Amino acid sequence: MKPKRISILGATGSIGASTLAVVAAHPERYRVSALAAGTNHAAMAELALRFHPEIVAMGDPTAAERLRETLQKILGTRAPEVLEGESGLATAAAFSTDLVVSAIVGGAGLLPTFAAVRAGHDVALANKESLVMAGNLLTDEASRRGVRILPVDSEHSAIFQCLAAGRREDLDHVLLTASGGPFRTLGARELEMVTPEQARNHPNWDMGAKITVDSATLMNKGLEVIEARWLFDLEPEQVRVLVHPQSIVHSMVVYRDGSVIAQLGTPDMRPPIACAMSWPERLPLDVPVPDFARLGALTFENPDTERFPCLALAFRAMREGGTLPAVLNAANEVAVDAFLNRHIPFTGIPRVVAATLDAHPAQSLDSLETLLEVDRAARQTALALTRKSAGKPAGKSVAEPTQRRA
Repeated sequence: MKPKRISILGATGSIGASTLAVVAAHPERYRVSALAAGTNHAAMAELALRFHPEIVAMGDPTAAERLRETLQKILGTRAPEVLEGESGLATAAAFSTDLVVSAIVGGAGLLPTFAAVRAGHDVALANKESLVMAGNLLTDEASRRGVRILPVDSEHSAIFQCLAAGRREDLDHVLLTASGGPFRTLGARELEMVTPEQARNHPNWDMGAKITVDSATLMNKGLEVIEARWLFDLEPEQVRVLVHPQSIVHSMVVYRDGSVIAQLGTPDMRPPIACAMSWPERLPLDVPVPDFARLGALTFENPDTERFPCLALAFRAMREGGTLPAVLNAANEVAVDAFLNRHIPFTGIPRVVAATLDAHPAQSLDSLETLLEVDRAARQTALALTRKSAGKPAGKSVAEPTQRRA
């Protein structure tokens, strides 16, 4: 059997690492075509030497130059081509392949994901922001190109698998589960005092700093709600959330006869990634089955949107639609960056997001150009709000507009 060619955008992050673990476990089935990342040239050099991609790309030009020097010194004329900047990421996304794993964090993943779809490649989507920001634009483009967008997030993979159990016309709604993050039991006053170090410490999952903070505020679940709406062509009222602290039930699908189909597993990203890579086949993986006897009870509760208003803000953006989800995402990225840099408190994140939403009412999302302009304007508003909150003078942006970020 000819190996399936895989390109990975965000190769040095946690999703990239899990994807490459699946590739390494099944070398007869998969071959790496292209690897792309942002700034971590040292980690990329190690990956390039191990997996032998045809091209590599770094969003940061300085990182690309260092990577180029390292690979040429070791491999000489056998070194892969090293690309750089936005154009380099887009070229890697469009490079000849069978599947693109889109795992660049945040709005920076939007344009490379579009490049992959426009090149006619199936996309295994871990960059939820692409669908949050540009849901109708991206799904319409995929439909025109005959491209599949396959879910990688554990919750969306669970829904994808559960939908195979029944007819789509019999679907009532979906239930996304959320761990509740590390501060699920804290009171409002305690949340005000949360530090970046505490917010980075997720109880169940190993993720990057931005996603881990999003999980702590429940914004990650809010982004997933919007992503699910577009991935599965759902109405806003068909997407609901339950807090499930054990992170064993990854999500559920409810049918109109009252049947509930759930997908369960240990908190490990390899199964959902492998599912996207091999569906409908299931690969053998060295992943343990949950020890249900030892776990005992699996518990569920409704999310508290008063203490964690980011989830309610995401539902608002989904219901109003248009450009508002892009405003939500842009404001959140700026606010999380400000929190991680100690410019605003943990509870300042939803305040910045809410004020930015109020300042940018929903418009019709008719083009990528409109989206990028709205993203830029929302980031400027959110940045001004974080500076006001911190009492800091104007200076360098804490989060550049999407079209300038990698």
